[in-house]
Amino acid sequence: MSKPVNLNRYRKEKARAEKKARADNNAVTFGRTKAEKEKQKTENILAWKKLDGHEIEE
Repeated sequence: MSKPVNLNRYRKEKARAEKKARADNNAVTFGRTKAEKEKQKTENILAWKKLDGHEIEE
């Protein structure tokens, strides 16, 4: 005799695999490393300081 198959398990495994694939795709598309984010933040702060330094006071 054959063993009964739990269809809920297979359905959930398939859903997890699809969710993981979507997450991996988003990580490639939108993901940046922490170092890249920090570098961008520092560059933005320096740019604002430089811009404020050129402000004409009345």
